[in-house]
Amino acid sequence: MSNLCNLCPRQCNIDREISAGFCRACGNLDNVIAARAALHFWEEPCISGESGSGTVFFANCNLRCVFCQNAEISANGKGKEISYKRLADIFLELEDQGAENINLVTPTHYSYQILKALDMVKHKLDIPIVMNCGGYESVDTIKLFNGYIDIYLPDLKYKSSELSSKYSSCSDYFEKACKALEEMHRQVPKLVWDRGIQDCDIKILKKGLIIRHLVLPNCYHDSLDILDWLNDCRFLTKYNFLLSLMSQFTPTEACKDFPELNRRITTFEYEKVVSRARQYGFRGYIQERSSAQEEYIPPFDLTGVTPEQG
Repeated sequence: MSNLCNLCPRQCNIDREISAGFCRACGNLDNVIAARAALHFWEEPCISGESGSGTVFFANCNLRCVFCQNAEISANGKGKEISYKRLADIFLELEDQGAENINLVTPTHYSYQILKALDMVKHKLDIPIVMNCGGYESVDTIKLFNGYIDIYLPDLKYKSSELSSKYSSCSDYFEKACKALEEMHRQVPKLVWDRGIQDCDIKILKKGLIIRHLVLPNCYHDSLDILDWLNDCRFLTKYNFLLSLMSQFTPTEACKDFPELNRRITTFEYEKVVSRARQYGFRGYIQERSSAQEEYIPPFDLTGVTPEQG
């Protein structure tokens, strides 16, 4: 493992023990910063199930979208520094609490530490490992997780480079996200359900790919372009991935600098996108517009992120 970090497409090529790159993660390369490790009930039904997803929220992010609801941790870095050994223990503790899976939220910049933690305990875990990420990923980094990740849960945020540049500071978002999706799908080419019963509203997903898309205000045309691409994608079919269409956009303080984003989406905008998704017959989830509520944002209060034991 080189100290020079090139884990994501930004290719910062900096020594994170000395300074931080775009994501602002730096320090001891055996450690991660986590803001919460707890059962989470607001993921897709096939992820949360009845018992909740064992979710670890990592601090910092390689996107830092201006509308991020988790900006407290993604942009401001709130969290507690723990070792990869402690992280491994947390995975086991979440399983003991009844978690349906281990859900790694925004993990890319801590890939090496997470892999070391999984090497310690994956043989003891009987639940899937979920990579829950922003979609702006390096194919080489996704390849590192081959055999470790059971469920990939990436965003597909934008098709337009203008939008991705403006809101996430990366003009090549769609290009990089498409290549990453192809590698994710290569690793988990089929949806595998608990006990083989394909009823995603009830059963738990054990392996597979779920692609999330959040509809943004004044951007529904870009959402339609994404659905068109997914429908025509050469490596995806409607039966080997799930689409999670989300309406939960809630303006943040940072959105005041982007007036076009400083509101919730309208019924007209969302229904245009929902209608296209239904036209294409995608399998998965269509979120109710009532989900655009701030109470769905978890408290980043360091729950479960305790010091080393002993």
